[in-house]
This record gives sequence, structure tokens and C-alpha cells, in this order.
Amino acid sequence: MTLIKVLLIEDDPMVREVNRQFIEKVEGFEVIGQAANGVTGLEQISILQPDLVFMDIFMPEQDGITSLHKIRELKMHVDVITVTAANDMETVKQVLHLGVFDYIMKPFSFERVQGTLENYKRFKKRMQTEQELTQGELDQLFHYHGGREEVEQTNVLKYEKNLPKGFNRATLEKVVHYLQTVDGASAEEVASGVGIARVTARRYLDYLEKQEEITMDVHYGGIGRPINYYFSK
Repeated sequence: MTLIKVLLIEDDPMVREVNRQFIEKVEGFEVIGQAANGVTGLEQISILQPDLVFMDIFMPEQDGITSLHKIRELKMHVDVITVTAANDMETVKQVLHLGVFDYIMKPFSFERVQGTLENYKRFKKRMQTEQELTQGELDQLFHYHGGREEVEQTNVLKYEKNLPKGFNRATLEKVVHYLQTVDGASAEEVASGVGIARVTARRYLDYLEKQEEITMDVHYGGIGRPINYYFSK
């Protein structure tokens, strides 16, 4: 698979640089251009023809929502991930209705960006190689919607009555779902991706491993102690 070309649209130069470094740490991605506002960003999309746009919402001259509308109106064949401090429900609704691949809130971690890029890489590969899809394959592509959530909920519900004291079913569902969207993760990565403390993530992961819902493998790499990585079955 060829490198996935990414365009950054973000008015803060420091955030642009962080985004660039994070993106290029993930194998298979290349940042081919940058823009400080939506007007320049749309021009760059037309010129550079990226596969994916990383875009802020709050920008001068032309904000992210206006830019998303124009991308759709002009039928530009590009996918969009928003990376923004906007957390109000109205903005979230508008952005999701415009068909973004993911919505990442600032401040964010490398693990969160890595997770969505790995998801996007799988999505891109599947869209390029498959001619027909089953319902299950569609559920995997639309990783936040449809039957996938129903299956995850069913898997967790069977343990609801036996959850240890202090465990929360909704948190357990989030941990299960996160592991199903990445190719293995440490407790720290799960904590960051789900939005919980690392010690809490470890408790839920240990529980799921004991229930044989997930598997664990020890990774040895570089200097330091080995790290436990957890995988969805």
C-alpha cells in the first residue's frame, strides 16, 4: 500500500508541528502540506490531492465547519479528521453530520492520534481492495455505529451481574470497544484512548483477560521493563 498523504489545516504553528510529528511517527503516513486557515487549506486540497485532512475547527478567515461544507459542496474526494478544542454539542453535531472520519479533542495524546490513523489505514486498505462487503465487514468499517456497538454491548452484558465491586459497565464497554479498534494496546494507551486513569484501565484489562474476552502478550523492546499488550479476540 502506498503512503497515505495528509494535509494539515491548523492556524497554530506549534499545534501544526505536533500534529506533523505525531502523524509521521505512524507507519504509512506522510504529511505533504500545511495550511493556516480554511481558505488556503481548500486551495491546497485542490493542488496536492491528499487522501486525508487533519483540520482544526476554530480558524481565522474560514473556520473548519465552513471548510467542511465547501469540501462537500465541491465534491472533493478527501477524508477529514477534525482535531479541535471545540467540545460543545452543537459543534460536534455539525461536524459529524458533515461526515468526518473522526473527531479528536484537544489536548490529545499520540496514542489517540495513532489509534485513529491505524483505523483509517485499515479503512483505506479495505476500500481499495474489496469489491463487495458483508454486513460484518461494514460494521468494522463504521467502527462507531451500527451492529458493531450492539455486538460489543451484548458481549459485555453477559458479565454485568458478575462485575467486581466498583466496576462500571459503561467503562467496561469503552475498554472493549477501544481494543476492537486497535491492533493491540498497553494499559497506558487504553487509558489515554478511553479517558480513564492508567490504574483503572489495568483493573478492567485484568478482569477482561481473566474472563478470556481479551488476550495479553508481553512486548520486549529497547531499554526498560517489558510492557503488557492487550488484544481483542
